[in-house]
Amino acid sequence: MKRTVRVKINGQDYERDVDVRSTLADFLREDLDLTGTHVGCEHGVCGACTVLFDGLPVRACLMLAAQADGHEVATIEGVAPSGDVLHPLQEAFWAKHGLQCGYCTPGIIMSACAFLEERPAPSEGEIREMLAGHLCRCTGYHFIVEAIVQAARTMMTRR
Repeated sequence: MKRTVRVKINGQDYERDVDVRSTLADFLREDLDLTGTHVGCEHGVCGACTVLFDGLPVRACLMLAAQADGHEVATIEGVAPSGDVLHPLQEAFWAKHGLQCGYCTPGIIMSACAFLEERPAPSEGEIREMLAGHLCRCTGYHFIVEAIVQAARTMMTRR
């Protein structure tokens, strides 16, 4: 069974017929070729599939594509202000070695984007608490925390 979905993703309007059982993650990856949203556990535990849904972080593997009808979604592909300029979080992850294999990174960056909008000057403890919903098997989180701290400082100076 199919359903028509109208959704704004990364500022662009889309209209597609989707299977009613298709997840938002599958819709993004398979129908729209937005493969930056990674699918890890498919149970909402790892956080790799995190996207922003009307500005709030959600697990795209737990949400149906049909639920996005009439809403706005932001993925890692839409984070950078342009093709030539990285978002401060992306810059900081690169500069502070906040990624290794990179599988968890898009989900963490999406959560961090929403988090830093709410808390522009977070403590390290608040950052670690936010990261509790993300699994990274490579970095031990130390460099990820440093990257988010640096990005927060950069973003504060640009406001």
